[in-house]
Amino acid sequence: MTDRAWFDAAKGDIPQWAASMPKDADGTTIDWDWVRSLDLAHGVGTIPESTPQSIHDALKADYATRERLESIIAQCNSAFMTDYDRFIGSYRLPRALAYANRRLNDNINTLLHLGEQQHLWVVSRERRGRTTVAVLRPYSGSRPSNDDQGMLNLSGETGGASAGNTAAENSDVKFPTTVALDDIQDRTAAILDARAERRKAQRFQKRAGDAAMARANLSGATSPGGAALPGGAAASGNATGHHPKPDWRDAYLPGRDVDAVMGIDIETTGIDPARDYIIDVGFEFMNMASPRPAGEPETYAYEQGYYAAGDAYGQSRLAFGVPPENAALGNALIAKLTGIDVRGRSSEAGYRLFDEWPQAQAGLLARLTQQPYVAHNATFEHSWFMLNVAGYAESYRAGRITIIDTLPMSRQWDPGAVPTNEHPYGDNTLDAYAKRQGALDSAHNERHLGLEDSHIMLVAMKHHLAALKAQRKGPWGSTGRAGVGGKSCGRKR
Repeated sequence: MTDRAWFDAAKGDIPQWAASMPKDADGTTIDWDWVRSLDLAHGVGTIPESTPQSIHDALKADYATRERLESIIAQCNSAFMTDYDRFIGSYRLPRALAYANRRLNDNINTLLHLGEQQHLWVVSRERRGRTTVAVLRPYSGSRPSNDDQGMLNLSGETGGASAGNTAAENSDVKFPTTVALDDIQDRTAAILDARAERRKAQRFQKRAGDAAMARANLSGATSPGGAALPGGAAASGNATGHHPKPDWRDAYLPGRDVDAVMGIDIETTGIDPARDYIIDVGFEFMNMASPRPAGEPETYAYEQGYYAAGDAYGQSRLAFGVPPENAALGNALIAKLTGIDVRGRSSEAGYRLFDEWPQAQAGLLARLTQQPYVAHNATFEHSWFMLNVAGYAESYRAGRITIIDTLPMSRQWDPGAVPTNEHPYGDNTLDAYAKRQGALDSAHNERHLGLEDSHIMLVAMKHHLAALKAQRKGPWGSTGRAGVGGKSCGRKR
């Protein structure tokens, strides 16, 4: 399809989703007619007049819309992956909702900035539980405010003149007497915490039910003292050594026959694929067992001059942009971490946005399905591809994508990843893993660019697998798997 016709096609999928997913991630019944009414292609945010109350009201409305959208998006993955009868044929509706939500999030940040400019509030970004939220506090430049009421007094009509009034008095903006702050606070942290508590209660209930069924199972062997509970002392392992407990990430471990893989790493403007943008993708190929393919160029110039291509081939780096609203606000944290300044990555400056570039998505998907792809903390890349790459979710569910993760390789098979007070599960960052496996010099650090990080990850993986094979450990140990290994759906490897 051309242009943004896929939004109409996505809305056409609503009956499929409505039949399979009546409630969102917070247990609220979804108003699918409301979803159908949204202009996903052109924006769901509120553009206010530049008056304090209008800014307040627009921010309140946008927060409410974002909460509704994100609670739907959060439930889509579970609904799609457990749709065993395949009532839902496509994942384009969640992608369309995420597309709209990113622009809505830009609009929210623009309103927050506008409120600061007009001295309606002061914004601080604070870690709250599982996320970072924008916290609004009264602007203190005019007069003391009542924090308990969450209101900002801007009238300047009582209490006498003070130097603190200068900004408001000299401004061309006419302020209202008060601007409420309590009803425009970011509730994301509270929502995520409540959602996590519900999942925890559900897991506890399931375990209790499973235990009750085990006790009631007359075919189970019992002793005078009662049946032993699953996962008891016999399953605890050797407490004197570094023996990590099995983890859900172990499904992403490679098998003993793994060979040709594609390493990939992405850089983004944040950590939420429903709010932020992909701005850098780097990938390359490497064979873990067989020789490097003949005919491939033997050298490649990485940004780090001390990197040698070695066995890697097919290197590629892709740069993407952000909408003008996002570029205008900048992103100091990402600029410091990656060296990418989004102020120069606006679509108006000629940069294409990844979620608006079907050809780039199709090209990446073709590579992701050709062989297993490897990432460090691969669930991160996977979550972004689900909401950004057309056809990825469908290919993954159909078993055409296999994912290998070097994070559990570090956690389970690297004796250097010993637990400490600072790192209860061991230091399993890519930087630490690559240094322990001889892929990164101790004098240098992880670059935080897609291609360079993909390279040190694959070099570390190859070194690690060679050592494990020589020691008959890891994939070649008693608990190792035959075949390619990794996480895939619809078939066993």
